[in-house]
Amino acid sequence: MDELTEQILAEKENVDIALHNLKTAMARNEKTVIELAAIATFLHNIYNGIENILKQILLSRDIEVPKSGTWHKDLLNKSLSSGIISEESSNKLYKYLTFRHFFVHAYGFMLDEKELERLANDIPDIWKQFLLDIEVFLK
Repeated sequence: MDELTEQILAEKENVDIALHNLKTAMARNEKTVIELAAIATFLHNIYNGIENILKQILLSRDIEVPKSGTWHKDLLNKSLSSGIISEESSNKLYKYLTFRHFFVHAYGFMLDEKELERLANDIPDIWKQFLLDIEVFLK
């Protein structure tokens, strides 16, 4: 197994754990600020895993990884323009990029339950499509 495959598998395993924990948190009947913060954390973890996979793929292809300023957005754009992910996946992931920025710079009590619910409900399918995109790219 090559190094890139090992790195992707390790990230995939971590994202799968975060997805499981997200599902558990979403199943709670009452969602206080504590549950909402947990849900937000798992969404953030999942998006970080996606970014980590994209960075590793770019590096393995000797494509420069954005490093400063708006590097999170640039990483998504570079992954799209390099053919790693589809435009559909990029558009869907952009919502999580935006959420990631909010999560890092906001306070937990500012989290919106309806928005978290929407993001949490959509992420399993987006994750599956992301994995298909990178599988096609790597073949």
